[in-house]
Amino acid sequence: MGKEVKTNAMRILDKNKIKYELNTYDCDNFVDGKSIADMLGQDYNISFKTLVVTGKSGQYYVFVIPVAEELDLKIAAKEAGEKNVALLHVKDINKVTGYVRGGCTPIGMKKQYPVFVHESAKSFENIIISGGRLGAQIFLNPDDLIKVTGGKYADIIVH
Repeated sequence: MGKEVKTNAMRILDKNKIKYELNTYDCDNFVDGKSIADMLGQDYNISFKTLVVTGKSGQYYVFVIPVAEELDLKIAAKEAGEKNVALLHVKDINKVTGYVRGGCTPIGMKKQYPVFVHESAKSFENIIISGGRLGAQIFLNPDDLIKVTGGKYADIIVH
């Protein structure tokens, strides 16, 4: 059996002695987080997607929200201390984060951007985030995610 190739996210979790579980699956073409959750029979509430936005200042921010939810850009801007924010264009994801669409995780991006995790994560022992590449997921405690990213919880979805 081949050795699992570690992503930046996994190396950072290991270095910080943070307990996580890795789940790998076949992913020929990424559609969206909901499709992956459906394919793997996972609960939307514990499956989180990572979104990157650009603030009016030019600064990048990372938002981690349940896959079935939509980021409230007004609230996101307020949380980030920006006048407004816009979702990062798909073509810029790799350049800004070092990850590909569908494999983007808040841990171990090219630079450490401010991270905001939807507050619903607090009510679960573990949540699922991308493992840093297509076909890899990390199951970890949300408080550990906050700790390793220097993030904070916030109510950032459309209600």
